[in-house]
Amino acid sequence: MFTDLPLDELRRYVPSVAEPADFTEFWAAQMADLAPQVEFRPAVTPLRHADVLDVTFAGHGGDPVRGWLLVPHRQRPAAPVVVEFVGYNGGRGDPADWLGWSSAGYVHLVMDSRGQGGGWRAADTPDPGDRGGPSTNGFLTRGIADPAGYYFTRLFVDAAAAVAAARAHPAAAGRAVVTTGASQGGGLAVAAAHLAGGVAATLPDVPFLAHVRRAVEVTDAKPYGELIEYGALYPDRIEDVFRTLSYVDVVNHAKRVSAPALFAVGLLDEITPASTVFAAYNHYAGPAEITVHQFGDHDCAGTRQFHAKIEFLARLGLA
Repeated sequence: MFTDLPLDELRRYVPSVAEPADFTEFWAAQMADLAPQVEFRPAVTPLRHADVLDVTFAGHGGDPVRGWLLVPHRQRPAAPVVVEFVGYNGGRGDPADWLGWSSAGYVHLVMDSRGQGGGWRAADTPDPGDRGGPSTNGFLTRGIADPAGYYFTRLFVDAAAAVAAARAHPAAAGRAVVTTGASQGGGLAVAAAHLAGGVAATLPDVPFLAHVRRAVEVTDAKPYGELIEYGALYPDRIEDVFRTLSYVDVVNHAKRVSAPALFAVGLLDEITPASTVFAAYNHYAGPAEITVHQFGDHDCAGTRQFHAKIEFLARLGLA
C-alpha cells in the first residue's frame, strides 16, 4: 500500500532540512587526516572474466578498510570505474556476489562496511573507532552523542577514501569514477561524490539517511526504528541526536554535488520512504533524473535499474 505523499506532491517536495553552521568545516576536518594508503593483492577465485584483487585502504582514522576490485579482461573503452557501497548490515561478501558491472566491461570496486556484515552478506572490516556508549541494537545510534565520534561519520569518510583507492589502481588511469549503491549504499554514493569530489556521476538507489527527521515521522521500520527506540529511552537527547544526524543527512551532501545523478525510488518503500528520497533528489545541485518504481518497495532497484544505469552512463558518454 502507498504510505507516503502522492507522486505529484513528491515531485514538488523540497523540504527545509536542518544543516549545521559548521557543516563544511566539519567535513574538511574529517577528511584532512586521510592517508593515501592502498594495497592490492590478487585474490584466488573461480572467476575467469576478470582479475580480482583484495583491496585494503586507509579509511577514517587510518583504520584499514577492505574491498574487492574486479578488473574485466574486456573493458569498455570509455567506461568509468564504478565504486559501489553496500546496504545496511551487509559487507563485501564474495567476489562472485558482484558480477554485474565487471561482466558489462566496467572496472568495479566494492567497499566493505566497517563493523557490519552480520545481517545478510559477510564482511571483513572491523570498526576500531567505536568508542562504545549507550546505543540501540544496530549502527544508527552508535556514537550519536558526538558527530565526530558518530559511526556514520567514519563510514562516510571511508566511502570517500574508497574513491581515492579506486583511482590509485593502474586500471583506473584515464578513466572517470562513478559512485553507486542501494539504501545505505545509495546514501554513501552521494556522500562519497561530495567528499571525494571529481566524480563523473552518481547512481544512488533508494538512498538511506536522507531527510532523517521526516523518515522517523512516517516509518518505524528498521533501521530508522532504531532512532525511535533511542529517543523513547533518552527524550532529553533528541535534539542532540538530530544535530549529529544533520552532518550525515544525505540531503545536505546532495546540495553540494554537481555531477549528473540517476536516483531510484519505490513508492511502496517503508524502509526509505519515498518523500525522503525525493528530498535528496529535489535538493540535488547537479542535473538529476529519477526512476520511479510505482509499485516498487525497498528492493525495487534490481536488474531493470541496473540496465537504466548503464543507459544513463551511455548518454553521458561513459560507456
